[in-house]
Amino acid sequence: MSEDTENKPTLGRKPLGLKRSVEAGEVKQTFSHGRTNKVVVEVKRRKLVGKPGDAPVAAPAPAPAPAPAPAPVAAAAPPPPPPAPRPQPTTMASRRELQERLLREAEEARLNSLEDARRRETEEKQRAAEEARRRAEEQRKAAEAPAPVETPAEATAAEPVQAAPAPAATEASAEPAPAATEQAKPAAEAPRAAPPPRRFTPVAPAPRPEIKPKKTTGAKVVDNRRQSGKLTVSKALNEGDGGARARSLAALKRARDKERRLHMSGQSRDAQPKQVRDVVVPEVITIQELANRMAEKGSDLVKSLFKLGMMVTINEAIDQDTAELLVEEFGHKITRVSDSDVEIDHDADVDADETLSPRAPVVTIMGHVDHGKTSLLDALRGTDVVAGEAGGITQHIGAYQVQVASGDKITFLDTPGHSAFSEMRARGANVTDIVILVVAADDGLMPQTIEAINHTKAAGVPMIVAINKVDKDGANPQKIRERLLEHEVIVEAMSGEVQDVEVSALKKINLEGLVDKILLQAELLELKANPDRAAEAVVIEAKLDKGRGPVATVLVQRGTLKKGDIFVVGEQSGKVRALINDKGKQVNSAGPSEPVEVLGLTGVPSAGDKLTVVENEQRAREVADYRRQKALEKRTTMAPANIDTMFSSLAANRAKEYPVLVKGDVQGSVEAIVTALNKISTDDIKARVLHAGVGAITESDVTLAKASNAPIIGFNVRANAQARALATRDGVRFKYFDIIYDLLDDIRGEMAGVLGPERIETIVGRAEIKEIFPAGKKDKAAGLLVTDGIMRKGLYARITRDDVIVSKTVIASLRRFKDDVAEVRTGLECGVVLQDTNDIKPGDILETFDVEMRDRTL
Repeated sequence: MSEDTENKPTLGRKPLGLKRSVEAGEVKQTFSHGRTNKVVVEVKRRKLVGKPGDAPVAAPAPAPAPAPAPAPVAAAAPPPPPPAPRPQPTTMASRRELQERLLREAEEARLNSLEDARRRETEEKQRAAEEARRRAEEQRKAAEAPAPVETPAEATAAEPVQAAPAPAATEASAEPAPAATEQAKPAAEAPRAAPPPRRFTPVAPAPRPEIKPKKTTGAKVVDNRRQSGKLTVSKALNEGDGGARARSLAALKRARDKERRLHMSGQSRDAQPKQVRDVVVPEVITIQELANRMAEKGSDLVKSLFKLGMMVTINEAIDQDTAELLVEEFGHKITRVSDSDVEIDHDADVDADETLSPRAPVVTIMGHVDHGKTSLLDALRGTDVVAGEAGGITQHIGAYQVQVASGDKITFLDTPGHSAFSEMRARGANVTDIVILVVAADDGLMPQTIEAINHTKAAGVPMIVAINKVDKDGANPQKIRERLLEHEVIVEAMSGEVQDVEVSALKKINLEGLVDKILLQAELLELKANPDRAAEAVVIEAKLDKGRGPVATVLVQRGTLKKGDIFVVGEQSGKVRALINDKGKQVNSAGPSEPVEVLGLTGVPSAGDKLTVVENEQRAREVADYRRQKALEKRTTMAPANIDTMFSSLAANRAKEYPVLVKGDVQGSVEAIVTALNKISTDDIKARVLHAGVGAITESDVTLAKASNAPIIGFNVRANAQARALATRDGVRFKYFDIIYDLLDDIRGEMAGVLGPERIETIVGRAEIKEIFPAGKKDKAAGLLVTDGIMRKGLYARITRDDVIVSKTVIASLRRFKDDVAEVRTGLECGVVLQDTNDIKPGDILETFDVEMRDRTL
């Protein structure tokens, strides 16, 4: 530090402490409303401290000729002097901007040095290769030329010469410093002396046109590219060079990562192999999407198509063949897919035998209505389900799991017995392992019993006949066995293969025997499933709960359904939010043959849909959208027009329509109601279901019903307050039911009322007109001979001429001779006056008939 007191700064007050090399400066502050303020600040002066041992920089001197020596030693050149101090900045930058600029400069300097080192390495390799080729060429020429006889003097002169120094070292030592030259002279004079300690000599990089050398205080020009990455005080305080736009930190980071990857892979920047990709191409794809999958520019693909003669834009769609040409032209591999590949193929996914484990049997209870199916299940479960069913009949399909005394588990499916629930029974037979056919011993085989037998045969599952109500008077189990022979069902008691058992659900008689037969049949079937895989299940029932949203009752067929699984079911997808078993408790997983309620669906699926767990939500949405699109195409596809379809459509258009909206509590009940309404339709009138859904009646349902003047049928559901107010204002009718019998009877009456009473004509008599007589000024009287039946005053009559109806009228007056009579029988003559007609001639036939208006029945 300098001790000169003359250079002390003049401040407002004398600073305390040690003497410092500071200077006084002013900073002008500008505020709003034209106010300014000047502040006196201290500016530190930069101190130049050289490294110990560095020689002073002098003007370049001509290099003396090197003296010949056996082993010349290259003198190490000192490092170049530090750059000249830059002028002090007039303004102070913020700390953050200063730090970012310094980081960018350091990063750019590091990247430049890496690039220089890579370029030097490449040049050295090229020079080494050229030197090797030159030496090989000289050796080949020397081998071809005859070997001359060498003298001793020539042999001495042909001693190997020391290899020339590297070009970089030569260039670095081309202009040695004077001090280095002076040190090299005694070293040349004394070849056996130890070489001086080696000092760091910077390697001169290859010339770069964009970087100009900077001048120092002396006359010598020094290349400071080597030191461009070093952070100095002059760089830290210099703001004059900060106006140029620098690379961002993110760009520097990306460049550094790219350099690191190239360095790790051993590749250079210029020689990078093209990455070959497997491009998945659907049946139709846009050019932009294809370019994204190929990681190519969209403009390059458009250019290639232009060369092929296709004038397209980047957003146009092309087919698979055209896409294949583009993919192969750019050096990639194509993978063709179709829309149908999106669908999940359950048949191809087969589990290996070693992965299978035993599972509980699934048993479906089927039979006629009121034969005791649900009561038998209640006796096995120890609960009372019948009390919760409206009208004492089952109208939903229920799934329960029972653990018997032996510890084995059995899954039961209870199906309704009413004729309208045929699809529910068929669905239960398709997902079951064993069918229990319940027949009342005092009632015999009924229509739904026969239908259950047919469903069981179609499903190909074994059957167990449970003859119920054996405790009642008049029960005849043997008669039931004999009646079963009519439908090719032969029980074991009659030398057949079908097991049968006599039980009483009310008195709980022989229930253990029924369970033993179920377990025996399940053991013969050897039921197994793989629990350690993605779950697959079938929807037994689905509904829209007011508080929980869409809820589906599913039966797991294989795999384990867990909370959090992503699945697709029919046209809906979702994620398992909660699993609830048949006892109303939440569980975390459900294995094969377990019935559970699933929460977390996006919509209400259809009963019988397949639930499949997939890997992610994108896959689930993709499959659901594909199925939804196919369902829409199926609904909107029109049949090809021909003569038959044209006449049938005309006949259908002549029939009246009865519009109706159906809302139910579960999907199966809605499905059964819609099917029953279609069955009660006739040629004169047909029911047209405007909308069928699950859940409470809403305002949108009322609006739709008002547009078509249709009633809204609510099966075990009610309308909310807003819907009731809107219906009262618009005059929309609500029809609530909880028993399907009452629903169908009421709809039949409504449809019959739309048609009106039926008009039935009954022929009373026929007569032939013999003569025409005048009767008053306008009317005419006809003399008749009654040929069939009777003629009666006031009857409807029609006149036919050559079997063509001429007019319809009423008999206003009937006389025999001159007396008015009430009726005239066959074979007698009479005279009549017809009302409002005089178009009668001799030979016409008068036919009388009676009209009866009768209420219609469907």
